Amino acid sequence: MREAIKFTFIALFITGVIILIILWPVYGISTLGLLIFGLGIYDILQKKHTILRNFPVLGHMRYLLEMIGPELHQYFVENDTDGTPIDRNHRTYVYERAKRQNQTHPFGTELDVEEENYRWMHHSIYPSKKLEKPPRVMVGGPDCKKPYSASLFNISAMSFGALSKNAVEALNLGARAGNFFHDTGEGGISPYHRKGGDLVYEVGTGYFGCRTKEGRFSPEAFREKAAYPEVKMIELKLSQGAKPGHGGVLPAVKNNEEIAKIREIEPHTKVLSPPGHKEFNDATGLLNFIKQMRELSEGKPIGFKLCIGNRQEFIDICKKMTETGIKPDFITIDGSEGGTGAAPVDFSNYVGMPWEKGLIFAVDTLNAYDLKKDIRVFTATKIFTAFDIFKALCLGADVCSSARGMMLALGCIQALKCDTNECPTGVTSNKPSLRRGLVVEDKWKRVRNYHYEAINDFLELFAAAGCKDPEELNRTLIYKKIGQELKNYEDMYPTKKSGSALAL
Repeated sequence: MREAIKFTFIALFITGVIILIILWPVYGISTLGLLIFGLGIYDILQKKHTILRNFPVLGHMRYLLEMIGPELHQYFVENDTDGTPIDRNHRTYVYERAKRQNQTHPFGTELDVEEENYRWMHHSIYPSKKLEKPPRVMVGGPDCKKPYSASLFNISAMSFGALSKNAVEALNLGARAGNFFHDTGEGGISPYHRKGGDLVYEVGTGYFGCRTKEGRFSPEAFREKAAYPEVKMIELKLSQGAKPGHGGVLPAVKNNEEIAKIREIEPHTKVLSPPGHKEFNDATGLLNFIKQMRELSEGKPIGFKLCIGNRQEFIDICKKMTETGIKPDFITIDGSEGGTGAAPVDFSNYVGMPWEKGLIFAVDTLNAYDLKKDIRVFTATKIFTAFDIFKALCLGADVCSSARGMMLALGCIQALKCDTNECPTGVTSNKPSLRRGLVVEDKWKRVRNYHYEAINDFLELFAAAGCKDPEELNRTLIYKKIGQELKNYEDMYPTKKSGSALAL
């Protein structure tokens, strides 16, 4: 730790010397002295910053260090396993597969295998033959007229606006090349989404792209968007894991004229999606709205997305499904540790059920009401590696998606500036000067590569577990260390018998 801090200050000192050498011939020592003296007088007289009043000139170092704090921490302080939100090992996993570089790891694990909550998978001394083709999942219940064959791994919801147009286009071209789907996020369908990749059209509480002037749902506008040939499925967003109960946030600095036109809102204003939907306020209303969307889309798969909060509300939805016979074709389960471009910190930290618990609860509840056979479960929180996919499928998910993983494939460096429009890689910036750094012709290949290599890694884990068919994936294959005990997930969360709640 001390060595890292020492190195940091040495680097800053060298940088300062270089700047002084560059400026000295131009301005001369006397001019530089006057500039520094003037800055000091200004600092003493200004009343906004206490540090600068008390420590003129020198106090600016504090703001410099604060400005580059995430970079300093990421490159000089954190080790490979403790970085947040995403540690260096996971970032490296994505980078190496996206670039198709060396994908092996030397010298053994860096994880503490005796640590509380350490997770691992069961393997067999008689591994099965690796599947030649990855399995796909058919999405579409009894009322669906246009079922869709989904990849096990896809692009999770990220809106145009939260992402730059270069990023959206690269993601879609990657999805087209790799034959997996691209969720639009709640910001509507932009021209950059329509590059040939399969789309999941997400409709949020703001109804962007399918709204009236008053901000209500427009059936006519929705019908038009749902008819796009690229749109294969529609997802109704009830809540997002990173800010459940709050609604989406698009900072004014990122809301330019093009984004505002697509969302049908005023440009250069802060966009706050309503926390809930205006078209329904109970389980019956939700299911009727899903039925309406299915009819308007002429039978395309319809699902809804949520982070589990009040468990009784999800149970009530399942009860109404059994009573009315109206069922979504899929349900996407997000977790409270999910990603976001912008959110109030309290909502990110303290609202919503964590992913693992939420996924298990949702799958068990669907099983208990004999609904799982007709409804696919999607999930999309911190899915980066093949083990993440394997674990999610063992816990009961059918399809996985990743948002931040795909951002890393595009070149994201976790600079933590998504909400400022100052993303240095152009992934989340709408500034032309920063966006130009993301070259679509190169980055879409990395998205395709990451998807392909992650799925290939999954097939190797699948074979190592001795599995031959996806139906064999279950909770007994994943273990967790709790205290001094080693338990598999079936021991901790016994799978609900299909229809058990209906027998009560």
